[in-house]
Amino acid sequence: MPFPHEDVLAPSQRAAIRWEIAIVLGLSLGQAAVYSILTLVQRLAAPTPLGKQSTALNQSQSPVPWLDVTYQLLDIVFSLMAVALAIYLLWRPGRSGFRRIGLDLTRPGRDLAGGAVLFLGIGIPGIALYAVGRLAGITVSVQASPLDTAWWTVPVLILSAVRSGLQEEVIMVGYLFTRLKQLGWGSWTMIVASALVRGSYHLYQGIGPFFGNFAMGVVFGWAYRRWGRTAPLVVAHTLLDTASFVGYPLAVALWPGVFK
Repeated sequence: MPFPHEDVLAPSQRAAIRWEIAIVLGLSLGQAAVYSILTLVQRLAAPTPLGKQSTALNQSQSPVPWLDVTYQLLDIVFSLMAVALAIYLLWRPGRSGFRRIGLDLTRPGRDLAGGAVLFLGIGIPGIALYAVGRLAGITVSVQASPLDTAWWTVPVLILSAVRSGLQEEVIMVGYLFTRLKQLGWGSWTMIVASALVRGSYHLYQGIGPFFGNFAMGVVFGWAYRRWGRTAPLVVAHTLLDTASFVGYPLAVALWPGVFK
């Protein structure tokens, strides 16, 4: 399935779409990119070398277990509101926002297979790039999940991985590509621009993850251009983050020098 066709808007209609893009990104991953850039500046200005610093994902939000899981679930739900907004804005008579970006169940087998291929193609090089970045001192130590687990930890980590997959692939690919195409952008210009933003909101992890996520954005953008569907991208991203979040304690045990 080719890249979805979108009619280029008239010049008089483009200003509203530009404002819409700015608002959606400002409420979601564009905001994350700005804070991430500032975090990197702060890290580089710190006396501790970048390679000696660390960051933690999926941290506990309360010492009280039931409050912790409640906060975690609410964080996932509310962060998905920007995804819901993007899909809603793409809705048009006779065609839902889900169908417009290929986030539906019309091709479950192909979507799962495509997602698995992307997962294998991105996952192994991603781990290698992280290890190289740690050894080169340009990537901070990323603690992907808590080591002290409760019964609900793994399910919440999986839901967090699904959240990340939906956030990044729906907003940065499905929504953004649709709107940029309506503004008359070329395919590879869209792919590179989206990949740059994707790399930017990972800068809090250091310089290495910027390049790794930029490359991931290029590959995922190319896949969307070829398949015209975000579903396999969401599958691949969810698998990548699930492997990172749930497999983190095992990775620490096997390669303590890289992951600590």
